[in-house]
Amino acid sequence: MMVNRQALVVWFHQMKNVKHLKKYGHLIHASKKLKYAIIYVNQEEIEESKMKLEKLSYVTRVDFSYKPFIKTEFENAKMDKAKEYDYKMGI
Repeated sequence: MMVNRQALVVWFHQMKNVKHLKKYGHLIHASKKLKYAIIYVNQEEIEESKMKLEKLSYVTRVDFSYKPFIKTEFENAKMDKAKEYDYKMGI
């Protein structure tokens, strides 16, 4: 059984609080420079996880990732002739 997951982008004040975010979901990435972390959460629990994270004092804001809702099947996609030639040559 496959569980649908969605990412939450959590913006925070200080980097030292990142380790506390692990109990709210699966921590994938944390940026020191921009002070954000990406956490994966089950889609059924995403609203309540967002509410819990927004209540924390060290979190500035929480954003959703819209990746699961973006269409990835492209219609009439044509391969560039130059690239097709390069692939055949093994470059």
